[in-house]
Amino acid sequence: MSGHIAVRRFPVLTVSTPRMHVRRLDAADADAVSEIFADKQTERWLPFAREAGQIDGLAWCTEMAQERRDSGGGDHYGVVRREDDELVGCLWTKRTDWAGRVTEVSYAIAPQARGFGLAAEAVDAVAIALLLEHGFQRVELRVAPGNTASRRVAEKAGFTYEGLLRNAGYVHSGRVDLEVWSLVLADLRQ
Repeated sequence: MSGHIAVRRFPVLTVSTPRMHVRRLDAADADAVSEIFADKQTERWLPFAREAGQIDGLAWCTEMAQERRDSGGGDHYGVVRREDDELVGCLWTKRTDWAGRVTEVSYAIAPQARGFGLAAEAVDAVAIALLLEHGFQRVELRVAPGNTASRRVAEKAGFTYEGLLRNAGYVHSGRVDLEVWSLVLADLRQ
């Protein structure tokens, strides 16, 4: 016995709906990703401390995505609108528990693409693919109270509210509670 634990790799994931497709990010997406993360409304709710500074789109699309893949923790994706092939959002999976087959999905949508249901559509498509095609048993969303847009995304994507994790997260303004929402395989059979 070698004493090494094999690291699971997050599945290569590409999903499509009639209005958009979700694919892995690459270096060519860096400028669009930087713009999405630089938006003030997006920054307000990002789970990154203000001290971390502005997210570098190139690093997010390349080395940070590769590091997350290599660790088995998740991946970084782009949400591409079909009508004009514009990258209008980012989705990322994290906190993957391979023994429990659980992962968390987070997202950010460009200001010009908000209000059209693309976030819910992308989250729903990715969650269903993870559950049905890749053997996951649970996909989670965590939402800071007050982020009503994200709560609506969770509801529209078919997630179930489970409760509040007290002082479990942080946003640019500091520590926050987090609502836990989930989608499990049994939800798709109802």
